[in-house]
Amino acid sequence: MRIDPQFRWAIYAAFAVLFVTGAVWLVADALKESDEFWQQTAANLLMVHGGAAMVTLMLLGALVPLHLRRAWRARTNRVTGTVMATFNAVLIVTAFGLYYSGSDVVRLWISRGHYGLGLALPALFLVHVVWGRRATAEAGPDARSQSLPADRVGP
Repeated sequence: MRIDPQFRWAIYAAFAVLFVTGAVWLVADALKESDEFWQQTAANLLMVHGGAAMVTLMLLGALVPLHLRRAWRARTNRVTGTVMATFNAVLIVTAFGLYYSGSDVVRLWISRGHYGLGLALPALFLVHVVWGRRATAEAGPDARSQSLPADRVGP
């Protein structure tokens, strides 16, 4: 269930920005007590990460009818697709919790879950794409043309 190339690259870019800003933020956050540079870097990275998260939310919202529902109905790549959807849902919920949690203890656990899933997501993303492409290749050259048209997404 291939995605339009421009939309696909927008998704790749958004997830790449999220991963890089999140991973580098972990380093900057660990070093922020040692130098003002790291404190400012950590703050800037969080702003970029939050902005990229907003863009990613829009892209994920568009992905549901364009890709997820169509692939589900076509019975393709359901396992990694379900795991991808679940990971993203948990990342969204934990991001909300990080922003609004008032408890330091709860925030610590939410934070660990968020960055643990966030660091694992690129590997899962890669597996999802590779398995999806392999399934499409095994289905033959007509597999793309046999997918459900956009106007037949509903039940």
